[in-house]
Order: sequence, then C-alpha cells, then structure tokens
Amino acid sequence: MPVLVVGSVALDSVETPFGKADNVIGGSGTFFSAAASLLSPVQLVGVVGSDYPMDQLAPLERRGVDMAGLEQVEGESFRWRGRYRHDLNSAETLETRLGVFSHFSPKIPPQFKRAPFVFLANIDPRLQLDVLQQVDRPKLVACDTMNFWIESRRPDILALIKHVDLVTLNDGEARQLTDCANLVKAARWIMERGPKIVIIKKGEHGAFMFKERSIFFAPAYPLEDVFDPTGAGDSFAGGFMGYLAQTGDLSDANLRRAVVVGSAMGSFAVEKFSVQRLLEITRDDVVARVDEFRRLVAFEQEQGSAS
Repeated sequence: MPVLVVGSVALDSVETPFGKADNVIGGSGTFFSAAASLLSPVQLVGVVGSDYPMDQLAPLERRGVDMAGLEQVEGESFRWRGRYRHDLNSAETLETRLGVFSHFSPKIPPQFKRAPFVFLANIDPRLQLDVLQQVDRPKLVACDTMNFWIESRRPDILALIKHVDLVTLNDGEARQLTDCANLVKAARWIMERGPKIVIIKKGEHGAFMFKERSIFFAPAYPLEDVFDPTGAGDSFAGGFMGYLAQTGDLSDANLRRAVVVGSAMGSFAVEKFSVQRLLEITRDDVVARVDEFRRLVAFEQEQGSAS
C-alpha cells in the first residue's frame, strides 16, 4: 500500500567533525521518501525552485517514489546550512533560506487522495491541517513537528493533533509542547488531546512508543561511525510508516516491529551524508540490521529468578 508524504525537499550544506557536504539533497520529505520507498510505494508532495537539481531525485523515482505532487516553480529552492560539533544530537543552524518553500501550499493530486497511510512531515501545522482536508479517510495519519512550530504555532498544533492517529517528536519538543519534564506524562498529555500513539525520539538513545495501555522502547543501533545525523528522524519515520504500509497491520506487535525498522533506517541514514546510504541499502540489509537489533536486546530470564 502507498504512503503519502507532504514535506520539504531541500538542498543542505552540512559540516560535521567527520567531513562536509555542500548543496546535497535533503529535506524532511526527501529523507522520509528515501527510507520508506525501500519498503512500500511513496507519493511525495512538496515544492522546489527552478535551481533544484532534479536529476539527483532520479534514484528516488527508480526506487518507486511518485513525484507527481512535487511542484517546480520559479525561484530559489529551500536551503539549509548547519554544523554539528561532537554532540551529534543537536545541529547549529548557520543559515536558512526558505525560498519558494515560504509560499508552499500543498496540492494533493487526485491519484494521491486515497492513500491509506499519510505522513505530515515537519511543515507549518496550518498546512498539515490543510492536507487533511484534501485526503479521503486514510487508515493511519501521522504527523511530525519541531520546536519552531511549537513556539510560534502552538494553537495550530493542538488543533492538528485532534485529527491525527500518531504524533512523532523528539524529547525536547515533547517537553516544550506539554510543559511536562517527564516523558511518560508528556506522552499521556498528548494522547489525551487526540492521538492514539505517540513516538518520542531520543536520538542516539533510542525511541519510545506510547499507547494507552503500553510503552515500548527501542534502543539506537550502536555505530562506530556517525557521519551526518541530518534527516535521521525523518528516516526513522520513513522506515516506520513504510513498514506499516508494506504489512497493512496496525496490531500492537506490528507497531513494535515498525519502531525497530524505523530505528534501523535511522541508523543507516547517519552513516553517510544526505540520502546516499539510504539509496545504497537493500531490503536484505534492513532485515539483517533488524535482526541485529533483536539480538541486541534479547535475553533469557532464569526460571524463578528476577536477576
């Protein structure tokens, strides 16, 4: 089953302690699509300027990303320039130029409107709400957000989450949105306002999935080399949603598997700059890493012992 994603398609310039990359393809919609398309068909909605290197998106199209909803208009593309120091959990933004993205108004093509799985990537929550008016009863709607929107558009985010099934955000954003220092309380606060599922990402420390009666935690995969954390969260979301779309199963057990698949995709994304690593891997690579995740946390309890 296809996944519809509405998000940014950008050009990133990134510097980390391990190297730098200039004007490489990025954006929330791009990273999500690169991860999800390995598992299911993806329908991408976004906007780029007349300066965008469209040929660099060809590998995504070959992977099965339908770009009928990607507009190219006159003007400069969305560009982000950032730096990571040794704390790879946080980026220092050096420059943001929204370009044509500042006037983005999502237009969902007719053939995309019946997508059973919808991911509203990190864009203005008013636009995310607008997308929901254009789609036709999806099986699952998930949304992402960030600290900028929480600070500047909090009422719109609260209006949005009434209409989604799942919210994904990082631990700092969860605390900022809810004013709860404790993540369990923060997740409950969000679920009381609409979503049935909340995923709180903790970067190199893993991810929590909260439901009404259960909590699941998946660790981050221990990597020796992390080249570029940009897009790791969007890649997590792509793996998570792509797996759900591939299986069509929203049971608790399958949602847990989807979290692990998402964590695996996030771990691949950070191994190289841009979406390069995500475009190199195969389904067999994902299966192997998911199996490594299973071995990472598996243990046998001695019968009759708690130790």
